[in-house]
Amino acid sequence: MTRDELLGYLGERVAKWRVPDDVVFVDQLQHTATGKLLKTRLRDQYRDYRLPTA
Repeated sequence: MTRDELLGYLGERVAKWRVPDDVVFVDQLQHTATGKLLKTRLRDQYRDYRLPTA
């Protein structure tokens, strides 16, 4: 699945305000020892990410 396919799929099935502005695919997400997502690392990794412009 590509970014455009996913956004198109969501655009047809959910309210427009719920569709994300962008989607980034990653190979894996880091978790704590108890299995929780390390949101702080994810935020740090994408801190400088900018949305693609049309």
